[in-house]
Amino acid sequence: MSHGRRRLERPSRRRRTLIGAIIALGSLLGVALVLSIVSSLFVGNLVSAYDSRSTKVHHAIPTTNRPAPLDSTAMNILLIGSDSRARLSPDGDHPAGSRADALMLVHLDADRKAVFVMSIMRDSWVDIPGYGMAKINAAYSLGGIPLTVQTVERLVDVPIDHVAEIDFQGFRDMTNALGGVTVDSTYGFDARGHRIVPGANELDGDAALAFVRERYAFPDADHQRVRNQQAFIRGLVAGVISRGTLTNPGRIADFVTATSSSLTIDSGLTFRTLADIGWSLRHLTADDLTTFTMPVAGGGTSADGQSYVSVDEGAQDSLRAALRSDGLGAWLAARS
Repeated sequence: MSHGRRRLERPSRRRRTLIGAIIALGSLLGVALVLSIVSSLFVGNLVSAYDSRSTKVHHAIPTTNRPAPLDSTAMNILLIGSDSRARLSPDGDHPAGSRADALMLVHLDADRKAVFVMSIMRDSWVDIPGYGMAKINAAYSLGGIPLTVQTVERLVDVPIDHVAEIDFQGFRDMTNALGGVTVDSTYGFDARGHRIVPGANELDGDAALAFVRERYAFPDADHQRVRNQQAFIRGLVAGVISRGTLTNPGRIADFVTATSSSLTIDSGLTFRTLADIGWSLRHLTADDLTTFTMPVAGGGTSADGQSYVSVDEGAQDSLRAALRSDGLGAWLAARS
């Protein structure tokens, strides 16, 4: 298990006045990003960019055979990083062979005083509705975003409120529009022609993509890759808040435009919905943001020869209870 907290600068009162709300919820290859910025000066252009450029998927959220509704106003958002865009089909279907390269569940506590980002290992061996046991990333190939949402709901036993997907090109554009992202790396390694050093690294879009996709350079392969994806999320949020992004109209416009054009979302994830979520999170600092990985229990091999990651069923029961009761903070503390 890997979880951690990093401190980000709290936006000044002046910035809060200029920017009505901001939400950065990320993931591609473990970090898809959904960003909404509502500004008193640029709201018209930003709304237009988001609504016209982002792609909506019909029936992304299932209507039957779902977990029981939560008793609170906690919210769960599924973030998907993929090698193929759902916008190729308004039904969210994909060509055979496409896979969800990364999955993250973002849980917002009911009181909006904490945000948890849980990575789900892409090779986790789970029950895919209608297909049986398989790696969780196969759900995307078999049934696109709708089946991926159904599979995750069955796995974690909480309803998914919204879903967002971003692809490789969108990830590059998003990072470059921000002017790069600074990430902390545990290891020094080479990936796709880019050299990553231990400690802080300033990455452009191509280097950032290499950073979050690499796995062969590490002894524990996908496990470290997931931790790198979580490090990127923290760096991305820090970059949005700092570097003058929130007081730079051009950068705001470029970032929202680049992000929106690369997003595939459920029809309910409107600009207004994002603005409302962002406003509810306006008092959060990095101490309120936690990243971790869903517990696993070693590996295995399927009857047809696939290597997979076993879900830790013992921990899964308590995780489901923690998600349903808004108790993730206490659950993580008990496991540390």
